[in-house]
Amino acid sequence: MKHDFSKPSVLFLDIGGVLLSNGWGTDSRINAAKKFGFDFDEMNKRHNLVFNLHESGKISLDVYLETVVFNVSRDFSVQAFKEFMFAQSSALPGMLDWIRDWKRKTGMRIISINNEGKELNHYRINTFGLYEFFDAFLSSCDVGMCKPNPAFFDLAIAVAHAPASNCLYIDDTLVHVEVARKKGINAFWHRSYEETSAMLERFANK
Repeated sequence: MKHDFSKPSVLFLDIGGVLLSNGWGTDSRINAAKKFGFDFDEMNKRHNLVFNLHESGKISLDVYLETVVFNVSRDFSVQAFKEFMFAQSSALPGMLDWIRDWKRKTGMRIISINNEGKELNHYRINTFGLYEFFDAFLSSCDVGMCKPNPAFFDLAIAVAHAPASNCLYIDDTLVHVEVARKKGINAFWHRSYEETSAMLERFANK
């Protein structure tokens, strides 16, 4: 699909994989298994069964952990495990500071569209100061559904109160980009800070 960025009025932006590391991705779960000494494959099977429920706000982080990690007796505490989970988040090189400046320069509304559980979502928003430049957060834990559900993008368009053709969307997961494009959104597949910032800079200089 041809991208038309000539009249965008709002930027929909993913967080994990674009601005920050993924909140609780495969690498983090592998590292947790190594640090705390449990079987990753068994944990991951349970994770795959219930994580969507957690991200869509149907179960809390405590219930997720009770199901996935603390289904048997452990020699470490729930609190220690949560602290490890939160500590896995980091800012990706370049993009976070750059988007703050871009927001100040353009004044464009920025709305998140991200899949994340409530506790980790709140931690990341506060720890990395995302509220400083996002105008609104559409997080799966609060809206009750996850990308790539097409209804998630319908909701984003309604909240933005703008035609889909006037919306930009950046995500590092290609299937999410493809679904957004089917909704008429100008969606861009994020693969690097350099590529994405150059694309947005071209808009700012129009």
